[in-house]
Amino acid sequence: MNKEGLSFLILTFFLLSCQNIQDNSTGSAATTAGVKGQSTLGDTAHLPDPGQTAKGDTPAHPETIPVKLKPEPVKKDRPAAPQPAATPPQPVEKPAAGSAPAGDPPARPAPSARPGHEAWDALLQEYVSGKGKVNYAGFKQAQAKLEAYLKDLADNPVRDNWSKAGKMAYWINAYNAFTIKLILDHYPVSSITDIDKGNPWDTKWINLDGRTLSLNQIENEILRPTFKDPRIHFALNCAARSCPPLLNKAWTADNLNAQLDSRARMFINNPDYNQLSGNPVYVSKIFDWYAADFGNLIDFLNQYAAQSVPEDARIEYREYDWALNK
Repeated sequence: MNKEGLSFLILTFFLLSCQNIQDNSTGSAATTAGVKGQSTLGDTAHLPDPGQTAKGDTPAHPETIPVKLKPEPVKKDRPAAPQPAATPPQPVEKPAAGSAPAGDPPARPAPSARPGHEAWDALLQEYVSGKGKVNYAGFKQAQAKLEAYLKDLADNPVRDNWSKAGKMAYWINAYNAFTIKLILDHYPVSSITDIDKGNPWDTKWINLDGRTLSLNQIENEILRPTFKDPRIHFALNCAARSCPPLLNKAWTADNLNAQLDSRARMFINNPDYNQLSGNPVYVSKIFDWYAADFGNLIDFLNQYAAQSVPEDARIEYREYDWALNK
């Protein structure tokens, strides 16, 4: 074979090789596209329902499936579940004034108010003179006002949070007001000793502080042992002429100490009750009955006496006049 023939064969072989390469490339592309289409359609058509596995596969626990491969739940239209009817708002019951909220421990009762003594003060100024003489007939006409004041005392008993002076004023006023009531309940009467067989002080009839008390209990179980002040004896009035005169004003916490000093000075220096000049000196029977409260009597008298009593003075006690102090 000559040179021209050899060249022709080489060229022909080259062209045939190129043709085969192109045909093979086109067929491969078609085959690949077909396989992809078949795979996509198959995946879509045979996608298992959620929670199901392919036949023959071992069921997998949902948590072992990668999150990105979990199928989205299919939303289906279905009637909404009936909702319960809305409960109308209930009115809120407000706690009563002064009551504790639910669940809290009960509140401590509020302390009682201190009673005003204005009503008693007005009655005293109307029916008691500056010298302590009582118009019982006039007082009798106003007894309803007195009863209202006594009820106020009963409704507002002494409480621990009151001042000492407030407590003392309460009991002094109570003693004197209930003594007036005792006389009015038996009026007309010539002497307090005409009541209850001569001993009205031990009769229990006074309802105060949750108890039924006697006048003697107010004086000897409350006032004297609680306050230990001998001047109390010049504030209490027993409706008799020889008793320290009834003050024609109500006792109050504001000026209690000044009032006690004033009444002690007035009583000790009044010759109707005590005669401090000379030797012996003649003093009220009160200083005998309650000697333990006064200690050294001459020293006590000299705290208030206008004229000093000698330390060696002899003491005599005057007779007590139980006639009504009118």
